[in-house]
Amino acid sequence: MRIAMIGTGYVGLVSGACFSDFGHEVVCVDKDARKIELLHQNIMPIYEPGLAELVASNVKARRLSFTTDLAAGIKDADAIFIAVGTPSRRGDGHADLSYVFAAAREIAENLTGSSVIVTKSTVPVGTGDEVERILAEVAPNSGAKVVSNPEFLREGAAIEDFKRPDRVVVGTNDEGAREVMRAIYRPLSLNQNAPVLFTGRRTSELIKYAANAFLAVKITFINEIADLCEAVGADVQEVSRGIGMDNRIGGKFLHAGPGYGGSCFPKDTLALLKTAADHETPQRIVEATVQVNDTRKRAMGRKVIKAMGGDAHGKTVAVLGLTFKPNTDDMRDAPSLSVIAALQDAGATVRAYDPEGVEQAKPMLSGVAFCDSPYVAAQDADALVIVTEWDEFRALDLKRMAATLKTPLLVDLRNIYPPAEAKRAGLTLVGVGKPKHD
Repeated sequence: MRIAMIGTGYVGLVSGACFSDFGHEVVCVDKDARKIELLHQNIMPIYEPGLAELVASNVKARRLSFTTDLAAGIKDADAIFIAVGTPSRRGDGHADLSYVFAAAREIAENLTGSSVIVTKSTVPVGTGDEVERILAEVAPNSGAKVVSNPEFLREGAAIEDFKRPDRVVVGTNDEGAREVMRAIYRPLSLNQNAPVLFTGRRTSELIKYAANAFLAVKITFINEIADLCEAVGADVQEVSRGIGMDNRIGGKFLHAGPGYGGSCFPKDTLALLKTAADHETPQRIVEATVQVNDTRKRAMGRKVIKAMGGDAHGKTVAVLGLTFKPNTDDMRDAPSLSVIAALQDAGATVRAYDPEGVEQAKPMLSGVAFCDSPYVAAQDADALVIVTEWDEFRALDLKRMAATLKTPLLVDLRNIYPPAEAKRAGLTLVGVGKPKHD
């Protein structure tokens, strides 16, 4: 199959590379000439483990190419995927669909056949209807069909998620479009029996938002339970394990921490709430989730200050981990931003280290000293705070860290270290949702 991928951001680039690795011929199109030039040099615009190697091998095999010329890119394509950004719109939190509609119009102006137009971008319910209207207006005789095919990629594990998905959701009632989508995803059956769920287009669009909202609720739920654990002397990790063993609940997304961030959960929950408000069907649980998560991030900064005796003025705090999760350089809505802001507002000096996110973090964090190792960051600091659970933070030399710090205090916002291990190293450990230990 010949596939055109409009947009070489996170979703478009990963999807295009994976489709080409399946054996499809893929052309990735982007208006950003600099980005395309860098991709021609195999320089990735994002950090994703294994992506550079995947792109290089498929470019070499002539299955994957990049261009700024949309007309040439979509020529004779069986399917044209729209994978452009849908950031939150200022003011109301609704998804900004201007890039999607602009792409749809330009596609319609350059169609040469009856391609299937696939919205891969995360879009609110009814977006496919508007894309269809644009096609009918600009290219009424094209015969093109509009399909919804939301992505479910986790940053840091996107290639594995794409190639071995829990499910593939396709929204269309057109049998011809279904056959094209079946052919595109047929290689998945060689890896596993990943179910391809065919639904109506509006249902498919809502599935994406409902899935992300539910996961955000699950994270926020266990974070609130963690607060209760601290108050009553229970252990949230054991609570999570106990409830997660129930198959109706499951153990994933039950890890207490400083709150969710990233490019998906914050904007998708807001977009879902806006859609619900427009249709006068309020989503009270999701509303509470958004509010609780927003306040939790800064509360984690106050937690650090409390662990330091309630006064951070003139003190130095070492922060390990800036990105919203490990194995990505994504700083969007990262909890570290709020934690650091709270510490700086309280008069603390912050030194920080992150394996991949420093360049992305620098424009977003003023007054922070960026270091090139955890131990440099911790030198003579009054507290060490783990905000993101990068693998290299899982086996720190705690005795060395205790000797490096001015005050041997470790605030572990990801519950990486057992209290007994920290105590043996000479560290005072403060975790999340953990009972007090002598």
